[in-house]
Order: sequence, then structure tokens, then C-alpha cells
Amino acid sequence: MTTHSKSDKTEGKVDKVAGKVKEAAGKMTKDRELEGKGKAQQAKGDAKSAKGNLKDATKPRH
Repeated sequence: MTTHSKSDKTEGKVDKVAGKVKEAAGKMTKDRELEGKGKAQQAKGDAKSAKGNLKDATKPRH
């Protein structure tokens, strides 16, 4: 199944937002594990967004 660049970008944004929420919740509750999971999810979102951008950049133009 081929994933479209818009889908990757959208999933990336969702992961970034969810990660920020987790990170903030971890900081507020002094839960370092949750804070770390939030940071990791943000990095995952950055990677998905980059994948979508790369797909756009390599897409043939007509």
C-alpha cells in the first residue's frame, strides 16, 4: 500500500501534537518516563513529516 505525502504530513502533525501533550503532562506530574515518551513521539512526528516532504520533492512534475 502506498502512503501519500499528505497522509504522512498529517500523521506527523498528529504525532507532534500528541507528543507535546504527553511531554507537558510528564513535566507537570514529574513523570520523566511520560515526558520522554512525549519527546520520542514528537521525533516520530518530525520523521513522518519529513517523509511526506521528501515524497513531495521527488514527485514527478508534469
